[in-house]
Amino acid sequence: MIDKEIEYIIEALLFATPEPLTQNKINLIFESDPPVLSDVINQLCERYQHEGHGVLITAVAAGYQLVTRPDYDLYIKRLLNKSGRLMLSPAALETIAIVAYKQPLNRYEIESVRGVDCSGVLKTLLSRNLIKVKGRDEGVGRPLLYATTDKFLEYFGLNRLADMPKLREIEELTAADDNSQEQVDAFE
Repeated sequence: MIDKEIEYIIEALLFATPEPLTQNKINLIFESDPPVLSDVINQLCERYQHEGHGVLITAVAAGYQLVTRPDYDLYIKRLLNKSGRLMLSPAALETIAIVAYKQPLNRYEIESVRGVDCSGVLKTLLSRNLIKVKGRDEGVGRPLLYATTDKFLEYFGLNRLADMPKLREIEELTAADDNSQEQVDAFE
């Protein structure tokens, strides 16, 4: 059984931090004998489930975050008087999907899939910290390579990239729509 005080401390840290809480951060916070974060999280999740709280803990970007239950989104939106989500244009969504599935890749590879210039969209995604420069390609001119960030994982509610839907799953969902098959083929 985990010490209740440690459980309360971890709960307070989850509440206070805007980014996912990781074991590395816990190791820095506790001066000696840091608790195993996953054990404390499991204990907290059991308590939240048993007591029926309005919040839950979710695994995001290799850490944990305290989030509100989806059942109460409407009330939170009313409180904040906005959607509460970062809005992305269709072009930005297309571009980030290409980066997520084919990373790391350069701007020219992205443009060959999209068929249009994407330099402005890349700047937007970089400024919102959803993608990052991963290095340089070995090709002519050594163009920059782009990859997704932990904030991308947070934004889309993913713990890791492997949690994204597989292209095969998307193909099955869109099998009835002939135009969507052309979009799926672009990723392969």
